This record gives sequence, C-alpha cells and structure tokens, in this order.
Amino acid sequence: MTITRERFEQGMSYEAYKAQMDVNRESLMEEERLVTLPAADLQFFTDLPRPLHVVVLTEDWCGSALESIPVLARLATDCGKLKLRFFLRAQNLDIMDQYLKDGVHRTIPTFVFFDNDFSELGCWRERVAKIQEMIIEM
Repeated sequence: MTITRERFEQGMSYEAYKAQMDVNRESLMEEERLVTLPAADLQFFTDLPRPLHVVVLTEDWCGSALESIPVLARLATDCGKLKLRFFLRAQNLDIMDQYLKDGVHRTIPTFVFFDNDFSELGCWRERVAKIQEMIIEM
C-alpha cells in the first residue's frame, strides 16, 4: 500500500499532534523555542518550485523525535513549502511497515517526502548517520 492523498489527509497537523502529547509536550515546546535555521537552508526550501508533503511517523515518548520534529516544523512554517502530517507509529502500522529500517525495525521518527502526485521522493529515519555513530561511540 502506498500513501495516497486521502491517507495523508487523515494524519494530524502539527498543532493536533502537540495537543495530543502527554509525555514530552513541554520538552518539545522548549526545543521549538531554541530552533534557529541557517538562512541558506531556509532559502533552499523556500525556493522549491512546488510544495512537498511530509509524512511524520513518531510517538510522544521518542527522544529522537524531540531533536528533529521542532526543526522540521519551523522549516515548514518559515518556508511555506512543506505540508506536514503526523501519524503515531503504534496506530498506523500500515504506514510504518512500509518504512522499516533494515527491513525489520520500526524506527522513529521517520519522515517520508512526497511530491504533489504523492510520488515518494525520499525517506529519512531517526537521526543523521554521523550523529548515530557518535552516540554509539560514546
């Protein structure tokens, strides 16, 4: 099953996602206050010829999500070219199981980018590989 426009629209907005949080809402909001975007990065997304749709698979308790979701949300707000929809992993295994890490792990957060026709453009999971390597080393 692929993501369709209809399935995408069933996801939560960022505000709805935050409203349903009961574990890390305050931490997420604090991270939001700390986000700064490099001008070149913001400009890249602002200059996109068409908006992108982004499926965000996550859960409230996920520490890695606290590192990345506020950045993505600020980017979406500031550039106006990213439409985000949030899906809780445990309640949306039909989506999650399409994006298993190494074909096995239900890794979150997972971000899947689509064009306007809902052709998949790319997928990003958990955290940048270099950061993951550093964490493992520590």
